[in-house]
Amino acid sequence: MDKLKKTFASKLLNIKAIKLQPNNPFTWASGWKSPFYCDNRKTLSYPDLRDFVKLELTHIILEQFDDVEAVAGVATGAIPQGALVADELHLPFVYVRSKPKDHGLENLIEGELKPGAKVVVVEDLISTGGSSLKAVDALRKAGSNVIGMVASFTYGFDVARKAFEDANVRLETLTDYEHVVEQALETGYIAKDDVNLLHEWRRDPANWKK
Repeated sequence: MDKLKKTFASKLLNIKAIKLQPNNPFTWASGWKSPFYCDNRKTLSYPDLRDFVKLELTHIILEQFDDVEAVAGVATGAIPQGALVADELHLPFVYVRSKPKDHGLENLIEGELKPGAKVVVVEDLISTGGSSLKAVDALRKAGSNVIGMVASFTYGFDVARKAFEDANVRLETLTDYEHVVEQALETGYIAKDDVNLLHEWRRDPANWKK
């Protein structure tokens, strides 16, 4: 698994899906200031890498959640990855909106699942875990049995780890913060002096200031 995490971290860095700017922080939608930004949706634009993500997420599901009966993507970022994985597994696919549509059938979950179906949720990125676990809650309330979640990347925040534990959701990812920073340092993408700053941010991202 560590080899996969290193390999995918390198691939993300190669297409510049990972932005590390310790001296010029990004502002997230949450308002958090961050020296680190991951846009792994860029993988969709590279056919070989798109296949890599599809196949590796599929392998994780077959290895860790082999009794899966359906796949659910979290809107909007994980809809394409989720659909690709479901197609590879030849399983039903649905996606979960962040909120119900304000017209038509006003669906929160788009698609159809059998009651009690064992579902694996596909997500593109895990930060605090809030939106991801909101999708899990929606699926459970609709009568599905969520057996786990797979994602391309996680920041590994303590708040997310606790949230997933509390929700009793097992999370497996293709790569994570530690492996990206390790590969970025190894390839000269960042300097050694940047690493302590990045770790300081990760310890308390909500209150970090450059």
